[in-house]
Amino acid sequence: MDKKILVAYFSASGVTKRAASLLAKAANADLFEIRPKTPYTAADLDWRNKQSRSSLEMADPASRPEIEGSVSDMGGFDVVFLGFPIWWYTAPTIVKTFLESYDFSGKQIVLFATSGGSGLGATESALKPCAPNAVWKGGKLLNGASEGALKSWVESVL
Repeated sequence: MDKKILVAYFSASGVTKRAASLLAKAANADLFEIRPKTPYTAADLDWRNKQSRSSLEMADPASRPEIEGSVSDMGGFDVVFLGFPIWWYTAPTIVKTFLESYDFSGKQIVLFATSGGSGLGATESALKPCAPNAVWKGGKLLNGASEGALKSWVESVL
């Protein structure tokens, strides 16, 4: 059976978007951008400012930024590659909003991220409670990965 694959991603600056586009091509997958209902400005993303929107969201475990749009047929996908930039050593809170918006029972979730310096760390364990019935398959940083490397990775995960 061929698995139907979705690459869903959140990208603040375009880096994760590029990685997600390459991954979708390598995996022959559908692509969905997790877009905040209120787009982030440069000031919102200033991690040095403790009062910036991103800083306040990441400091609040209950933060769930609203998402614009939705996946029209989540039930039709077997595997979801879920990507995001690493913020404060974990996934941005909007990723939790996405996970809590759908039933992932029995679906494989594979994380991927981009980062300026840190790895995935405990990100998977932080996200698992948002989709407890999913089959979690670990993850990978995709900073500068080639399409060939991505194809090999996809084959190893599926």
